[in-house]
Amino acid sequence: MRDKPNRLGESACATLAWLVMLGCADTLRGQQPGGTSAASVTRERGSSETAALSSVEDGQTPLDEAFGWRELRLEQRHEALKDTTFKFNLRTYYFDRKKFDGSESEAWAIGGWAGMKTGYFLDHVALGVTGYTSQKLYGPDNRDGTLLLAPGQEPYCVLGELYADVRLIDNLDLFAGRKEYDTPFINRNDTRMTPNTFEALAMQGRAELGDGGGTLKYGFAYFDSIKARNSDQFVSMSVAAGASVERGVCTVGGFYRKEGFSFGAIDYYCADIINIGYLEAKLDQPLGGDWKLRLAAQFTDQRSVGDNLLQADSFWAHQFGLKAEVPVGHALFTAAYTAAGGNANMRNPWSGYPGYTSVQGQDFDRAGEDAFLLRAGYEFAGVEGLSAYALGVFGSTPSEAGQHRQDEYDFNGQWAPPKGCLKGLALRLRYAFVDQHGGHANTLSDFRVLCNYSYNF
Repeated sequence: MRDKPNRLGESACATLAWLVMLGCADTLRGQQPGGTSAASVTRERGSSETAALSSVEDGQTPLDEAFGWRELRLEQRHEALKDTTFKFNLRTYYFDRKKFDGSESEAWAIGGWAGMKTGYFLDHVALGVTGYTSQKLYGPDNRDGTLLLAPGQEPYCVLGELYADVRLIDNLDLFAGRKEYDTPFINRNDTRMTPNTFEALAMQGRAELGDGGGTLKYGFAYFDSIKARNSDQFVSMSVAAGASVERGVCTVGGFYRKEGFSFGAIDYYCADIINIGYLEAKLDQPLGGDWKLRLAAQFTDQRSVGDNLLQADSFWAHQFGLKAEVPVGHALFTAAYTAAGGNANMRNPWSGYPGYTSVQGQDFDRAGEDAFLLRAGYEFAGVEGLSAYALGVFGSTPSEAGQHRQDEYDFNGQWAPPKGCLKGLALRLRYAFVDQHGGHANTLSDFRVLCNYSYNF
């Protein structure tokens, strides 16, 4: 299944784009929004967890947030049409990046998405649909590459979600069609105007193990194709990875949680292209009083498989990471370390990279590169929803000749009112500076301003 230009599809997307604008405009005029507010414009966090108090970077999906269960779904089993839910998201985004080679990418866009999901017909089948758009406000032709717009600084409109959700039994669902998914290496990566979506067949489930045995989440999927963040076309997963042949990705994984401990694993297999295995564990350790230490560890292994069609020869890469967090009142202090090895750099063709030292500008995942992160976030008590964080990542020299050591410094400020008529609004300012020790161009800067309004009912 591939997108082909047609007048009906273009009209449908244009209609959904207008619904985004009109729905959010009505809300801004005083309508009380319902549903869950977005404390971050890219990740659904609880009301007490802002961007400052979560060290997970935008575009990343840790395993404890994988395998679904973020769908717009009511638990009550009433009539399907009565249980239909709607989502509107209005977003405007300015992006300016000055690169190591002296070139610049700059654009300003407006858009978002509008969608709906029905309740369950006959208590078993629900349908979902979402249209996405990004429209150009500013974008010089010689400053392309922001990923806010399609290549050539062009606007786009796409029917990104069109799927069926079949409830097989309680807590076990089968999804078929175009849909958003969130796993560490296949996810929305919602850090521009619109997210990645995928054409896939997926089964996701959850089981309570009983008698205090914890919770198990699991998933099985075949991903055929991906619509990249700034595209109106679905392409094969292997083509998106850089190969010239078409292959899908088979995925299987699970995640277990009991009280303050969790562990998960997931594998992605693309025949003749690449296999990616990912492990992650977390532990909350009370330190006495209100103090708590949060520990996490991750390991990623990537390697070529079959006929090695991704590049001319075989490759192998891995990365190991450790992270420690200490929440203190309205603040969160984080330290992390990662080490990459193998004969190639790590790859992330279908998502944001999940490494603990992957931040706004760089991923710090090159072969032979070690990196250390220090981060401090604070939620201001005097202004509800106002938070900020700053971080630094300090890397080592990679093993490949011609690559240089880099350090990055980021700042993020955000205001996301948790209640009132502005609930659902998020205003965000982000700046990153990368200092490269060597080469002809030694610095990279990345400046972003975004305003997001989400309204679900």
